[in-house]
Amino acid sequence: TAALASWGRAGAMEPAEAERLGPLLLQRSQEAKVAAYCPYSRFAVGAALLTASGQIFSGCNVENACYSLGVCAERTAIQKAVSEGHTSFKAMAIASDHEDNFIVPCGACRQVMREFGRDWDVYLTKPDGTYIVKRLEELLPLSFGPEDLRK
Repeated sequence: TAALASWGRAGAMEPAEAERLGPLLLQRSQEAKVAAYCPYSRFAVGAALLTASGQIFSGCNVENACYSLGVCAERTAIQKAVSEGHTSFKAMAIASDHEDNFIVPCGACRQVMREFGRDWDVYLTKPDGTYIVKRLEELLPLSFGPEDLRK
C-alpha cells in the first residue's frame, strides 16, 4: 500500500482531492491489471481502492478452472484493505483493456462495495486514459446494506 495524506472523513473525495488523487488511482488500477490471472477469459481487470485514511490497496482478477471460484479485482482490493483493518473508503478506480466501453463492476462487486457505504466515487476507465466518475449509489440504486439489518 502507499500512504497518502490523511483526512478523517469517509465518503467521496472533495474536488481538490479528486484532482490530486484521481490520476494516482487511475495509474495504480492500470498497474494492478498487469498482475491479473485470467487464462480463460483473457479479460484482465485491475482496481485501486482509496481508504479514508489515505492508503491505496490494489487488486486484480484471479480466475479459476472452476469458473465460479474466481474473484474480481474490485473484491480483491476490498478484501486486502479489510484484512489490514480498513473499512471506510473514498474512491476506487477500475481498469481493463476493453476499448469500446468504460469498465464497470459486476453486480456482486457492487454489492460488496455497498457493504462499506454508498457515498464514494468509482472511476470507470478506458485504456486510452478517459474515464467517468460515478457515485456508488448511482451504480447500485435502491440498495440493501448493513443498516437494513438493524431495522
